[in-house]
Amino acid sequence: MVTALSAITLATRDMAAAVRFYRLCGFEILYGGESASFTSFRAGSSYLNLIAEPAEIAWWGRAIFYDDDVDGLYARLLAAGVTPQAPPRDAPWGERFFHVTDPDGHEISFAWPLKR
Repeated sequence: MVTALSAITLATRDMAAAVRFYRLCGFEILYGGESASFTSFRAGSSYLNLIAEPAEIAWWGRAIFYDDDVDGLYARLLAAGVTPQAPPRDAPWGERFFHVTDPDGHEISFAWPLKR
């Protein structure tokens, strides 16, 4: 039985821009950095990895991360000039969330369970 997601790895054409974006989002860098070909961030008990890929990247799906201050993160991204797809909203499935696109076009969502 699958019990957890260990890591997700995203391709990036611009490691420096991607590293700055994910650090802005609050991810803790563990390995690599702006000039590396591979970078790893902590995402709770899982990991978000970036790998340098010079080829064009097509849409692949969406990664969803929990953040306990969805509205605060949204405000920080706006203040830094990042434009999420829409403001945070409450979903019928019981989460507050918003979507944002990273510098390579990967769709990333940040969510937090609503109190019931």
